[in-house]
Amino acid sequence: MGTLQGKSIIVTGAAGAIGSATAAVLAREGARLMLVDVNGEQLAARAQQIAAMGAEVQAVRADVSRGEEVRSFVEATRRSYGRVDGLFNNAGVEGHIMPTWEYDEAEFDRITRVNVNGVFLGMRHVIPVMLEQGSGAIVNTASIGSERGLAGACTYNASKHAVVGLTRTAAAEAGPKGIRVNCVMPGVIDTPLLESVLAPMFNGDIALGKKTLGRISPLERIGQPVEIGEVVAFLLSDAASFVTGAAWSIDGGALCTIRH
Repeated sequence: MGTLQGKSIIVTGAAGAIGSATAAVLAREGARLMLVDVNGEQLAARAQQIAAMGAEVQAVRADVSRGEEVRSFVEATRRSYGRVDGLFNNAGVEGHIMPTWEYDEAEFDRITRVNVNGVFLGMRHVIPVMLEQGSGAIVNTASIGSERGLAGACTYNASKHAVVGLTRTAAAEAGPKGIRVNCVMPGVIDTPLLESVLAPMFNGDIALGKKTLGRISPLERIGQPVEIGEVVAFLLSDAASFVTGAAWSIDGGALCTIRH
C-alpha cells in the first residue's frame, strides 16, 4: 500500500517534465489524480500513461492564471473524488532571458500571472475545501532562484521569490486548521526545456552542457524530474505531518556552497 493510498491530489503543470514525473510517483503511491495543464494534447497523453499504471486519473485543460478555470477544476476534483487531499501547485513558465532594464513589460506581466497569480489562485480555491475537511497538504514549486539572483531572469527570479513568501504566509494561516503548505526549490533539472537552452550555448553539445551545469552542485550532476517527484510525494503524505512552511531545496547541494 502506497503512502498516498486513496488520497485525491491535483497536479498542475502536469504535461511538463516535473509535473508528469511527479504524477507518476503519486500514482505509484496510490493517489487518485486530477491532472491540469494548458497544453491539452500533451496533457491527454500524460493522463493515458498514468492510467496505464492502474491509477485513477482525470485530466482537465485549464489556465492556472484564470481564477474561474482554477475554481472549476478544484470543484471537478471534489465532485469526482469527494474531497481534495493534496495540491501540487506546479505550473510555471520561465520567460525570456534579458537584462532587467531591457525586459518587456508585457512579458513581465505574463510570467507573473502564471508563476505568482497561478500559485495564489490554486491555494485560494483549494484551501477552503481543505478547511471544510479539516485537513490537506499543498506543495508549491519555487526554485533555487528563490534564494539567489539569476542574471537575465528578473521576472522568473522575482516570481519564484514570491512563491516562497506565499507558501510561508499560507502555512502560518492554515496550519492551525490542519493544513500544511510547503514548497520545493528545484535546481538544474534534466528537462526538454533545459536541452533547448543548452543547445545554442554549447554549440549543440548538450551532454557537455549538462556536465558543465552539473558542476555547480557538490553532487556534480544535474537532477532528474523524478527526484523532484519523490520529495513532493513525501511532503504531500502523512509521513511529513510535522513539516509546514518549509522551502526544500532539491539541487544536489548547489545552494549550500560557492562552487565553480
